[in-house]
Amino acid sequence: MFHSTKIRAATILLLAATVSACGEKGMTYGDANSVIAVTGTERWAQISDDVYGTLEQTVQTVRDEKAFTVTYQEPYGDTWNNLRRFRQMLLIGTPSDPWIVEALDESSTSVDIEGPGVYQVRNAWARDQTVTLAILPEDGSLDRLPDMLEEIQGTLDQQFRNYARSRMFFSGVNEAISDTLAAEAGFRLLLPEVYRWERHDSILVFRNDQPDPSELIRQVTVTWRTPAPASLTQEEIISWRQSVADAVYNEPQELVQEGMIVESTTFDGHEGTQIQAQWRNPPDRGWPAGGPVVVRTLTCDAQDRMYLIDAWLYAPGREKYEYMIQLETVMDSFDCEV
Repeated sequence: MFHSTKIRAATILLLAATVSACGEKGMTYGDANSVIAVTGTERWAQISDDVYGTLEQTVQTVRDEKAFTVTYQEPYGDTWNNLRRFRQMLLIGTPSDPWIVEALDESSTSVDIEGPGVYQVRNAWARDQTVTLAILPEDGSLDRLPDMLEEIQGTLDQQFRNYARSRMFFSGVNEAISDTLAAEAGFRLLLPEVYRWERHDSILVFRNDQPDPSELIRQVTVTWRTPAPASLTQEEIISWRQSVADAVYNEPQELVQEGMIVESTTFDGHEGTQIQAQWRNPPDRGWPAGGPVVVRTLTCDAQDRMYLIDAWLYAPGREKYEYMIQLETVMDSFDCEV
């Protein structure tokens, strides 16, 4: 299978035209989930399928979306001076391979290579750059590489999640909303300052549609039932969610049954159910719209309430993984023990 990531020509030209003054390192380029993989061409022919297969694992949004994309770069090839300045670099080689030596010498952090394994350094060729090193034995053996790649995938994914959460709260945490919710609704929710909210009796809607609702909407809705039902079936949860959408959503929505993932689980000590699916406009609306949605129920025994938390995204033409991490972060902040 052919794998590639297109690097826009305009970006390459910009990189080529940007020269750091007085030897200072310039800023990085590229997305936080775009990885430039570097190793010798012969070795790459042996390991490329493993690298792509492990690092380009997919997550379900409205489709199977790659969490990371990988672009191979031959060390010291024609575009080396440009691509080595990207935000995420993965260097695979022995301690004596020149690209490994150069990264260690140029980085702003010091790391002791104590043998084969996974290491990270910062700012080797650009500021705000992370360089992940998969250090092979001196004989170049690849026996341990599959385990290294699994470790790298987990590390990069956690770092990307931290990055997404940091960007999400760049505007600050709205502590005032959290305090108001605790006093008036019986629960807390941590939201960025850019979210606005409204209440319709026992349905509370939190929405961020900046910069333009025709391009991007992130919305979380919370409601509850008292007394708490002993349990709800999947169909009953979907029906509950549908009644909320019909009552307060700007546009009608329905859940797509195909590909739906339903899990019984525990959230912060409270028993619950989570449904991951897609929403879409009904066909009679005349124009298609849809996106990923996560529906979560949980029971707070002390309040004798069952809560429904509904988080959905509208982001046509955009990668959605980062936004779903942000919505998941809001959902995970829910606290009914106030």
